[in-house]
Amino acid sequence: MKKKGIKKITLQDIIRINRKLSREEEIAQHGRPVPHRKVHASKKVYNRKKRKADLNKELPYFFPELPT
Repeated sequence: MKKKGIKKITLQDIIRINRKLSREEEIAQHGRPVPHRKVHASKKVYNRKKRKADLNKELPYFFPELPT
């Protein structure tokens, strides 16, 4: 039977372990994952989906469902 060699810990392994631990600590502090790469959208930017969703809520009339 061949003996398995001892695996050496590389710099990449250390970086990966530190990232994972810091992420777990962050989730424990905030209670959820915090996105670091998410871009903050300005309120002034035109967003068609959001405007359409807002318009549907403010309709001045009600469409009743037709009996089938």
